[in-house]
Amino acid sequence: MSRVLLGIGYVFLYAPIALLVLYSFNASRLVAVWGGFSTKWYGELLRNEAILGATLVSLEVAALAATIAAVLGTLAGTALARWRFPGRTVFSVMATAPLVLPEVITGLSLLLLFVSTEQWLGWPQGRGVLTITIAHATLGLAFVAVVVQARLAAFDRSLEEAALDLGAPPWKVYATITLPLIAPGIATGWLLAFTLSLDDLVLASFTSGPGSSTLPMVIFSAVRLGVSPQINALATILIGLVALVVGLAFWLGRRR
Repeated sequence: MSRVLLGIGYVFLYAPIALLVLYSFNASRLVAVWGGFSTKWYGELLRNEAILGATLVSLEVAALAATIAAVLGTLAGTALARWRFPGRTVFSVMATAPLVLPEVITGLSLLLLFVSTEQWLGWPQGRGVLTITIAHATLGLAFVAVVVQARLAAFDRSLEEAALDLGAPPWKVYATITLPLIAPGIATGWLLAFTLSLDDLVLASFTSGPGSSTLPMVIFSAVRLGVSPQINALATILIGLVALVVGLAFWLGRRR
């Protein structure tokens, strides 16, 4: 019985993905009608400048936002895990607020912030890649801070204390001992922030401007007019890349 339930669960989870991959090789333009095996939609996808441009924008934004979130989130997680200071509770709530706030609220508040600062300070000059990056970094920072804080909560501080007793300054202890040991947590947070940025639609819709559409925005606009086989081809490529990265990470973990 347990195997039957497990099989039903796998079918429920992966049957839609399998159908999507299958119909990416459909020769017919109609998604629901099978017209034979063909790879022409992959060729059409490579000639679609809108999708290719949006993909580059999404990758650029995701890489920058994840890096900013990793740096600021590591500092925030360290402060929350190690220090007791006035206003710590408020800082903790503010740092993790994007985890619980609806993205619509976060997106609207960031939009009002950018519009207000543009009127008062003249910055930023219009919404675009920069404002999307700031919005995504704000969201990713919360995830990185939580991961790093949890990593430091289980950290063996005797290693730091030994280095301090031997005369190493605190900044060197943090750079040479603490950071390398919590590096897997930082990398996990970076990957989470990168994935969230690459997948986000709501924040990007609020904070984007002309010429800065991300890939989820382009896909959403295209799907509203009907699912195109090119979208199936694009999704299949993304699934393949994710499977490759996960497989590589699993293989490296097994080797270690």
